[in-house]
Amino acid sequence: MSQFIVSARKYRPTRFVDVVGQQHVSQTLKNALQNDHLAHAFLFCGPRGVGKTTCARILAKVLNCQNITPEHEPCNTCDSCVAFNNNASFNITELDAASNNSVEHIRALIEQVRFAPQQGKYKVFIIDEVHMLSTTAFNAFLKTLEEPPSYAVFILATTEKHKIIPTILSRCQIFDFKRIQVAAMVDHLESICREEGIDADQEALHVIAQKADGALRDSLSIFDRIVSFSGKQIRYKDVIENLNVLDYDYFFKMVDALLLQDVQQLLLLFDQILRNGFDPDIFLGGLAEHLRNLLVCKDESTLQLLAMSDQLGTRYREQAQLSPVSFLLNTMSLANECDIHYKTARNKRLHVEMYLIKMAYAANAVSGSDLAPDPEKKKDLSELKAAAPAPSPKPAPTPEVEPSPVVEPPTQAATPPSKVDPPTAPSSAPLEPASVAPQEPKVEQTLEPEPIVPVEEPAAKPMAASLSLEALDAEVADEVEVQVRKLEDVPVEEIEKTWSAYAESINDDLLRGILRDTKIFVEEGVLIAMVATGYAKNEVLQAREMMEYLREELQVPDLQREIRVDETRKKKEALPKKKLLTPKEKYIQMREQNPMITEIRKRFDLSPDSDTQ
Repeated sequence: MSQFIVSARKYRPTRFVDVVGQQHVSQTLKNALQNDHLAHAFLFCGPRGVGKTTCARILAKVLNCQNITPEHEPCNTCDSCVAFNNNASFNITELDAASNNSVEHIRALIEQVRFAPQQGKYKVFIIDEVHMLSTTAFNAFLKTLEEPPSYAVFILATTEKHKIIPTILSRCQIFDFKRIQVAAMVDHLESICREEGIDADQEALHVIAQKADGALRDSLSIFDRIVSFSGKQIRYKDVIENLNVLDYDYFFKMVDALLLQDVQQLLLLFDQILRNGFDPDIFLGGLAEHLRNLLVCKDESTLQLLAMSDQLGTRYREQAQLSPVSFLLNTMSLANECDIHYKTARNKRLHVEMYLIKMAYAANAVSGSDLAPDPEKKKDLSELKAAAPAPSPKPAPTPEVEPSPVVEPPTQAATPPSKVDPPTAPSSAPLEPASVAPQEPKVEQTLEPEPIVPVEEPAAKPMAASLSLEALDAEVADEVEVQVRKLEDVPVEEIEKTWSAYAESINDDLLRGILRDTKIFVEEGVLIAMVATGYAKNEVLQAREMMEYLREELQVPDLQREIRVDETRKKKEALPKKKLLTPKEKYIQMREQNPMITEIRKRFDLSPDSDTQ
């Protein structure tokens, strides 16, 4: 058999300094050892694969180490450390509470606590997955956990802290382990690659770390799988192919097409993603995350929120400079809305494509300048106050212009340019419209030439030049009309056909038989279903997906249903059964119907019952 050892076991930390991403726990334990302030019970809680059991084993090894280092680390050379590394230590007991969760197992553990260690100072009991203990087992463990012998130390580990009873929590020192950051995980993987002589791309290691979702053990398991796939050279394309991850290039091309309002390129890219075997919901999640990263790149102070390589971060910053904040906010909102309604859509591909088209015209759906000001254009509050009185002398001639009859007639034609004022104003004086809002438009209408309006309108596509998001929704709704009917307008034959189709589509044989035997009809706009028994009525009421199916197929959104029990069937079932006849009564009935029965009995000397006459 092969002697291969998985990386999660081979590179399991044996000292506190080797623990990844949990310095707050390891440093606290080392300080407690240094100051001799060690508690008798610990509770390590946190997500899976973050080092809870590893830290418990290191602490247990340090407590009985015969040659503790000045940094309070185990020496890994003394008899106690060697015995522990070989799983032959009698002073350290590990218990899996998932399979030993009864009272008898805890009582056996308590019996072991009574005996002092023969070698070393402490007897350490590590109970993993302690939340799996039963309530009675917890209660049996309480007294020993609160007042153990001086040589006993308990270390409990769990992933579900909320399942542990409060009386146990109050008797332990609680350490919360956090998820491993992507950067720390990548550094650990790079050190393993150097140890194993593996050439790996940094972007490939970032994908592995992000796929692990904060669990270092999961990242090492994925790392072993990638090494088995690609050998000593780990490349980015091999990782995304093996882990079924969408390439970043798709999202960069998608945003470029959105900015250019290239609908044809959008649809072709989405089709290519589907042909590569990716589900649309995976694409939606990746696109939303990509837009979020672009929004984060808009400000230097939020760049630390990006967990990616330097080369990829440069590409994000370059595309973020070309993407207005208003565009990013609108596309993120549309992506979130598309994801919410994705599960209820019948034609999922068309559903995603419609939202991609709406995203393409999101830039034209918002009037005004960018929602978040450019950091280079930010000014102090003192500058704003100083700039506020500057335009005050300009409105002086306005009283002479307002009463003139020449200016009043063109006001109706001049009103549209007022909508264009916000984007034109920041180029010359971005702060004046905000400071003198009521007076500035009067001056601009007299000074701004009217030919600007017809020049700017053809610049944008005429399809959505002045549309809002609500107008886009209304326009799409007009193009794709959904037929809505009332139940009275639906033929009974169509209702019965839809009812039968649902009955044949379910896997429950009992419910299918009940639905087949149900009589349906429409009464005062309500769908009436007549079943045979009350049990059948309860079974039909529990089929919650049935109403959604009927509403969609019949195109009746406000469909109402009522389940009734057919009383006529009950009466038929309540009829008295026929009385069983005795042999004498049967012979008498046969004789009355055919007198020849008596002759046959006498001729063949048959012997009926003695009571027969």
